[in-house]
Amino acid sequence: MSVVGFDLGFQSCYVAVARAGGIETVANEYSDRSTPSCISFGPKSRSIGAAAKSQVISNAKNTLQGFKRFHGRAYTDPFVQAEKPGLACELVELPMGSTGFKAHVFGGRETFTTEQVTAMLLTKLKETAESALKKPVVDCVVAVPCFFTDAERRSVMDATQIAGLNCLRLINETTAVALAYGIYKQDLPAPEEKPRIVVFVDMGHSAYQVSVCAFNKGKLKVLATAFDSYVGGRKFDDVLVAYFCEEFGKKYKLDIKSKIRPLLRLAQECEKLKKLMSANASDLPLNIECFMNDIDVSGTMNRGHFEEMCDSLLSRIEGPLRSVLEQAKLKKEDVYAVEIVGGATRIPAVKERIIRFFGKEVSTTLNADEAVTRGCALQCAILSPAFKVREFSITDLVPYPISLKWNSPAEEGLSDCEVFPKNHAAPFSKVLTFYRKEPFTLDAYYSAPKELPYPDPSLGQFHVQKVAPQADGSSSKVKVKVRVNVHGIFSVSSASLVEVQKTDDSEEPMETDQTTKDEEKMQVDQEEAKQEEAQSTQAETKSNPEEMETSQATPKDKKTDQPPQAKKAKVKTSTIELPIDHYPPWQIGRDMLNLFLENEGKMIMQDKLEKERNDAKNAVEEYVYEMRDKLCGGIYEKFVNEDDRNRFILKLEDTENWLYEDGEDQSKQVYIDKLTDLKNLGHPIQARYLEFEERPKAFDELGKQIQLYMKVIHAFKSKEEAYDHLDPADMDKVEKSINEAMEWMNNKMNLQMKQNLTADPVVKTKDIQAKTKELMNTCNPIVSKPKPKVEPPKEEQQAGEQNGPVDNNTNGQGPQATEQSSDSAASEAEKKLPEMDIE
Repeated sequence: MSVVGFDLGFQSCYVAVARAGGIETVANEYSDRSTPSCISFGPKSRSIGAAAKSQVISNAKNTLQGFKRFHGRAYTDPFVQAEKPGLACELVELPMGSTGFKAHVFGGRETFTTEQVTAMLLTKLKETAESALKKPVVDCVVAVPCFFTDAERRSVMDATQIAGLNCLRLINETTAVALAYGIYKQDLPAPEEKPRIVVFVDMGHSAYQVSVCAFNKGKLKVLATAFDSYVGGRKFDDVLVAYFCEEFGKKYKLDIKSKIRPLLRLAQECEKLKKLMSANASDLPLNIECFMNDIDVSGTMNRGHFEEMCDSLLSRIEGPLRSVLEQAKLKKEDVYAVEIVGGATRIPAVKERIIRFFGKEVSTTLNADEAVTRGCALQCAILSPAFKVREFSITDLVPYPISLKWNSPAEEGLSDCEVFPKNHAAPFSKVLTFYRKEPFTLDAYYSAPKELPYPDPSLGQFHVQKVAPQADGSSSKVKVKVRVNVHGIFSVSSASLVEVQKTDDSEEPMETDQTTKDEEKMQVDQEEAKQEEAQSTQAETKSNPEEMETSQATPKDKKTDQPPQAKKAKVKTSTIELPIDHYPPWQIGRDMLNLFLENEGKMIMQDKLEKERNDAKNAVEEYVYEMRDKLCGGIYEKFVNEDDRNRFILKLEDTENWLYEDGEDQSKQVYIDKLTDLKNLGHPIQARYLEFEERPKAFDELGKQIQLYMKVIHAFKSKEEAYDHLDPADMDKVEKSINEAMEWMNNKMNLQMKQNLTADPVVKTKDIQAKTKELMNTCNPIVSKPKPKVEPPKEEQQAGEQNGPVDNNTNGQGPQATEQSSDSAASEAEKKLPEMDIE
């Protein structure tokens, strides 16, 4: 099971994986841990990440970026329409009304949904993770902004499925940061003690998020969140862009906003300038060569002027900070620490505003860029059975109040109820009870639309099917389970019909006329008792039944009036699961998801084939340049005659010309065949060069072996004691082999010296190595023969036997087991040991 966390940023993405040593943020093929959120389409394949970022200017209309905030949004959404002028790519309205992108792909114009585009980016991040883990990646945790609505979260989930990923959890970015902070803390308060309050401030490229969290040992609880989805690093960039557009317009008479490419180029330079100003307070230049109409432009900016221009943005920083403290009912003095993350928090003025509000220094113990993805990987490790992680429970919250409304037969109109108030614990489930005679529809919506960064408060409709009245014609009891799951997505997860069956031997149940048969009730029961809020809410339900149920009856009729003398009937209840049809806004159908998944697979295969084709083409080009350099004044020059060299160089030049003309766009096999043709001419030259380099080493090795054996022959003839045990006939054989090898070597060396370097060698390195091996196989067994062991005289043996033990107590040694002290006997015993079967 893979343990991977993905941080899908507006501008850049990060990937973290769990290893035996802990959590690690992995680098991509460019050795960069940051992967730009860019996708560029070409005529043959896609470029994703850094390769796409390099085409933002050159291939502007087919390069997509900044698409994260289009998830779940209609084309008519004010945010989409506001973003449209700053985008080079073409935005289109899809049949469902959602936002899509149009680009030239594989020779034609294609339209992609936001989910498809995000899936392409996830595919790239998935490859990065697989490259780091050396195994397939399926399970993951993905971070989303805490302010994402239900529709946006469903859209991201669809994107993970299209990318072939199993998203175990969509985790809020601020919650991921809190997890990365708290799980390593060893000094957190005990569960029964007062929790440690920490505020997390995350200002990224597109949005500003704040959360306040309570920490106890092994426990994290998010108390409140606040945000400003329109304040981020890119808004500070936009201030600089607007300033220089106006300045260059006056100074150089340029209408920059009329053309998208100069505007994109200026935006890139302004972002660099902003980062420089964060570290330098002096005047800094902005110079762009051939900016527009072949005009070079230049300007200056300093931090003080920049902060003055951004005052309206900086003034919005305190609002969310104040809001989270008010929601959590905390004072500034209750805050233990303020942790800041996100690239835009590096702007000194942003940091100063946060410090001024809390009256204390901010903490930067977390990596500002990688904290979110590390938290995602930690959450994935907690959910994975493959890793043992310190127990750490996470209680998140519902960012917006969620209500249900339905058509009420009793009230002859619409009824509604807030099922999840703002900051309610999540994940969480509740059970609602209805009394109905026919199928009914529940409309889910956000009941505080002014808080949404999103124009449509609807979460969708849920149709509860197959509801029928009871046998006596009265309303049936229907229990409906509503849930906010781990992804932060609301759903009606189940519905069941409660059937009441009366027994024959009992009296009929007593029910007074005050309770009408068409009466409708809606009662809420809490589940997931392990959540702290569950117990308190259940207590409120029991103590205030009027607050948790609605009916047509008057307050005095809400209790079933039964005569005290009536006997209770014996009843048997059973439940029947009811089907639920869900119609969320912008939801992609299962068939469409499968189609998108199939299309993504085809594009991945196309990218792979195109890469292999380009690699084959590059191999031909590389071979042409390499051989031409080595043939003309290089190491191969003296190993080929002039005619062959001229012919080969001409062939290389023809191939080079072909590459940039007819060979610009050929199939992979054509390039392979071209390379094979060239190698047929180049290989003999390379072989002669390699033989020239390796042959002297082989001759030297053969000469060393001949000298070694000649020394042994000399020592044997000198009757040295070390070799006096060798057989003279064997030594004659060694001497004969030496003389033959020496004669062969001298003959081949003389012939090779006479041979021209441009001709094939007389003897090859492998032949010399074979001759060396033949000589060693003949001589080694003879010259390394061990000396025989000298046996002791018989008299000593007999004396040893007489002085030995005379009874059977021989310690396991019989008289025949004489001590063998010869080296040869020991070596023979060792040779036999591996072949013995020891039981």
